[in-house]
Amino acid sequence: MGTVNIRDTAQWASLLRAEPLRPLLVHLNGDTTWLLQLPIPPGASRDDATRTHFNLLIDPWLQGPQSDVAAWFSTQHHIVTPAVESLAELQAALRGLQPTGTSGTAAADGATSSYIDAVAISHEFTDHCHKATLLELPRNTPIYAADVAADLIRSWKYFDGDAVITAPGLGRDVAWTSLSHEKLPAWLRVSRLITPGNSLYYHSALIVAFGGGSGGSSAAPAEAVVYSPHGISAADVAALPSSGLSTLAMMHGLHDVRLFMMKQLNLGALNAIEAVRASGATYWIGTHDEEKTGKGLIAPLLRRTRYTLRQAVAHDENKRRKNGEETKVKYDFRELASGDALLLQ
Repeated sequence: MGTVNIRDTAQWASLLRAEPLRPLLVHLNGDTTWLLQLPIPPGASRDDATRTHFNLLIDPWLQGPQSDVAAWFSTQHHIVTPAVESLAELQAALRGLQPTGTSGTAAADGATSSYIDAVAISHEFTDHCHKATLLELPRNTPIYAADVAADLIRSWKYFDGDAVITAPGLGRDVAWTSLSHEKLPAWLRVSRLITPGNSLYYHSALIVAFGGGSGGSSAAPAEAVVYSPHGISAADVAALPSSGLSTLAMMHGLHDVRLFMMKQLNLGALNAIEAVRASGATYWIGTHDEEKTGKGLIAPLLRRTRYTLRQAVAHDENKRRKNGEETKVKYDFRELASGDALLLQ
């Protein structure tokens, strides 16, 4: 099935209702802000009986600049217009997707007051952890964040004391169901996979794991969406089956971005294709490749190599052929524009 744009709300709604219900991935800007809409398993408890999906917002940055350290050090602006201008607009759109006759405008009548059920934050850098965007959320919104990002968000003293949760680590042979799921339904976990010894935890991934049934352990296979905006090693994602997970989608960019001669920031397509193979992902989704306008000390030091899928495949096949290894890897590669939604089947 192809993509639809969420500006066409009728098509968006039709994907959410398509049987069998499957996760829907929505790109909310041209960079790395996503909405993952997960079907609530049959029999799972829900606060609002009209709800069919759990909405997980990932790395939200919509309007305005993002600066790290200080404006003089690094400031960036989107060049691609986000699909929604604010989280209020997103909330309204999600409310409008509800079945006819459910308003979702007031918690008092049993309906949902916020349609953003939880947030996942991969890094503390402000293109992932954008304060102005996050402060649009209700104070009690559960936020699963990487260690430093969680501490940063808590320092704002805006969210409820127990709303910000440090995402637990998922290691080899650790069952995904054994991880804490505080403020999440029993069938869902948000955890973090980190390349050991990686400075600044740049090369890591958020693991969104979900399974059928109210306890996350029914006959339906457990699946994972691996979100790695800067990239992660193939060896790390290869361990996911030992945790009882099958990788549905790997989200990893194509562009290789480096800080002059000092550090590789985004690992790019040559790493991605190896990680996708190791994970066994059904989908490879490009992310974090928007070429934003920038200024400050860091901007002139950034070096970007724009790999295409064709180049990555050719490089990978040549490398593996020389090593006498299998060259084929099966996946569905997609690049979603701002506002595009894809049903993950």
